[in-house]
Amino acid sequence: MTGGAPKIKLLVTGASGFIGHEVARQLSVGGYRPRLMIRKAGDDCEICHFDAEFAMADLRNHKSLKEAVRGVDGILHLAARATFESYETLKPSILDGSLALMQAAIDAGVRRFVYSSSLLVYSDNQGTVTADTPVKPVLDYGRIKVDTEKQLARMAASAGVSFAALRLPHVYGLRDLYFRQMQAGRMILPGLGRNIYTHLHVADAARAIIACAEQSYTGILPFGDRRPATWNEFLDQVKSHYPHARVLRLPQWLALLATTLLTPFRRLRPNPGLETPGAVRTYNFNLAVEPDLLWKDLGMAPKYPSIFDGVPAAVATGVDTGILLNAVR
Repeated sequence: MTGGAPKIKLLVTGASGFIGHEVARQLSVGGYRPRLMIRKAGDDCEICHFDAEFAMADLRNHKSLKEAVRGVDGILHLAARATFESYETLKPSILDGSLALMQAAIDAGVRRFVYSSSLLVYSDNQGTVTADTPVKPVLDYGRIKVDTEKQLARMAASAGVSFAALRLPHVYGLRDLYFRQMQAGRMILPGLGRNIYTHLHVADAARAIIACAEQSYTGILPFGDRRPATWNEFLDQVKSHYPHARVLRLPQWLALLATTLLTPFRRLRPNPGLETPGAVRTYNFNLAVEPDLLWKDLGMAPKYPSIFDGVPAAVATGVDTGILLNAVR
C-alpha cells in the first residue's frame, strides 16, 4: 500500500470470510477505514474491532446494495458461496448478486471493482497455467465464476470502470480449513496428494487484491506464489508444526465413492459443506500457475514466495496471537 498517497474509500464484501478478514485487517491498519459489508448482525463478531465502517446488505437483496456502495471509490468483492453445488443454487449470490453489485456501483459512480474468482475456471492441466490458458471448467462452481467474470467485465467496460478478476489459487493461513483440522488432530485428504497446485499465503492474496484497487488495475488473471507444490508438500509443512496430527490419504476412487454415497444426505445439513465428488475431483487437479503473473503487472512480489516461507510464518503468527495453541514452532 502506498504510504503517502491519499486513501481511497473501499467497500469490502465478504469481510467476515477467510480472505475478506485479512483484506479488512490490512486496510484497517493501513489507515483506509474501509466499509465492511455484512449480511446480518453478528457477522461482524471477528471484525468489529477493526478501524472500519459497517454496512448491512445482502447480495440477494439488490435494494440493500445501493446504500452499501454510496460514497466509495472502489469495491473489493470477496463474498461468495464457496461450495461445489449446482449452478442454480449458486446463481442468486454469485452471478445475480455480483451483477447487482456492479450495477449499484455504476449507478453510484464507483470506478474501481476487484472480483475474487478461482483457479477452478480451468480443468486439470499438466503444463503451466498462463495468461493465455483457455478456461475449461468441469464443475458448476467454475462455470458460474467464468460467466460472472465475463458479464462483470462487459458491464465495467461499458461504464468506464476498471475491473480486475483475480483467479485465486489455494489460499492458506491461520483461519483456513487445513490449519483448523491439523489443530484438531486429524485431516482426510481425498487423494494421494501427488498433484501439483499453486498456493498463496492469505496476506499476499490480500496485498494483491488491495493493490489492484489502488492502481485501478484492469485484467483477468490467475496468480499465486512463486513455487507451486504438491498437496503432500503443503500438508507435510503444516504437519511438521502439529506432530501429533494424522493425515489420512484416501485414493481418489475411494473418496469419490464415499462422497457420492453421502450426497443424498448433504441437504440435511444446516450449512453446505465441501465433501462432494466435485471437491474430490478438484483436489486432484494439477494447476501450477506461471509464477510472475499479476505480480509483475503490479510491480510487486509475494512476501512469502513459497509454502516453505509462508506456512512457518503463519504458524509463528498464530502462536504469538494465541490463535493456534497446539502448534510447535
